[in-house]
Amino acid sequence: MPAPFAVAPFECDATPDIGHPIAYGTVEGVDDPLSCRGVVLYPDGLPIVLATIDWIGLYHNGYDLFRTALADAAGTSPERVAIHTIHQHEAPGFDATTETMLYGHGIESFRVDPRFARETIRAAADAVRAANSSPCTHVGAGVAAVDRVASNRQVLGPDGTCCYVRYTSGGSDFEFAQRAPEGVIDPELVAVGFWNHEEPIAALTYYATHPQSYYRNGLVTCDFPGIARNRRESETGVPHIHFTGAAANVTAGKYNDGSEELRPILADRVATGMRTAWENANPRPINASDVAWTVERVGLPPSADLDRAELVDGIAEESPGPPARGLAWLRRCDLGHRIPITGLHLSGVTVLHLPGEPFVEYQLAARALDDTQTIAVAGYGDGGPGYLPTRAAFPMGGYEVDVAKVDPAVESMLQRAIERIVGESMGDRTPSAITNSKPRVDQ
Repeated sequence: MPAPFAVAPFECDATPDIGHPIAYGTVEGVDDPLSCRGVVLYPDGLPIVLATIDWIGLYHNGYDLFRTALADAAGTSPERVAIHTIHQHEAPGFDATTETMLYGHGIESFRVDPRFARETIRAAADAVRAANSSPCTHVGAGVAAVDRVASNRQVLGPDGTCCYVRYTSGGSDFEFAQRAPEGVIDPELVAVGFWNHEEPIAALTYYATHPQSYYRNGLVTCDFPGIARNRRESETGVPHIHFTGAAANVTAGKYNDGSEELRPILADRVATGMRTAWENANPRPINASDVAWTVERVGLPPSADLDRAELVDGIAEESPGPPARGLAWLRRCDLGHRIPITGLHLSGVTVLHLPGEPFVEYQLAARALDDTQTIAVAGYGDGGPGYLPTRAAFPMGGYEVDVAKVDPAVESMLQRAIERIVGESMGDRTPSAITNSKPRVDQ
């Protein structure tokens, strides 16, 4: 008789206190609480942990500490843990490597109170230990389009270079941001569900867009994807875990003017996509032997523009965080650090876990690899490498390319890892081929 498969959802609070540092200031209030949530999967062999947290990022050793703690709690290896942030900007971010550098310059906290970060890691590990597992007999995936949320950040002019960056709320000229085409996006949200016969156990959703409606006001929020997730969980009684996809160059900028009124509207649109994708799921039987986990470790190439001497000098300046993060990344590369890219294989479903902030073209290329299964993509794993553009995007320019900490060769390395995990070749439909298909605007 096939071995049974089991799933255990878990959740803990991840909301910082008033006065705590967050990504762009300090906490003045809480609009929406933050959480860390996920599932522990029990296949043949060691358990697998999938988790997200409503923070802007986990970087370098901060990512490693979180991953190791969840692994220890689940009785598994860190190689079998995928922890991702949803990347909300009015939230903390944890970078233990950069934190250590800044201590030497008299800066005691950066983007998070370090004690709170470690308390949250312990709380998440405790939640994993306390999680109750249920037998899982069926797994299914559904897909649905999300209406009027995502748009590409890079608006290209007639010469094929970036003439306008469409930020969270459209940028400096919202009328132009509205008129410009959506550009290259993945309009589809993927839902992956686990069932014990007809009883749902957990829902995992994946959608590629920056999750900000407005920020820099000190009011902590899980923002519109988190609000949509919470609403769906309340409506269904099913634990919902949401992942932001490969969204480095995707925001709501075409459809968002930054007003308070639009946050619930964007949440409604994402929640509708979540509901429809869940309803479209087609559960199929699964056993423990149907679950597999693959790991590809990749040494991503640092940008030649990162100057060590300039970065060291920059740490002593008024905004020390970016130079310290750049130096931390270079030092990780010097040590030969290889970032894990992992894949979860279920019955007819593959979930790809990517580091940093990948361009959406990586997600589109991955999802086109195999039309016999549903492929979901989670970005924002180890945030250390930052933006991961395609090779073709570098000459186009734009914010993400200007601040990228990697070399254009990053595409070939990520492409090979994705192909190995999915088991198919991209052929001519590479991420750069998709980048080159971006529409242009007349000025």
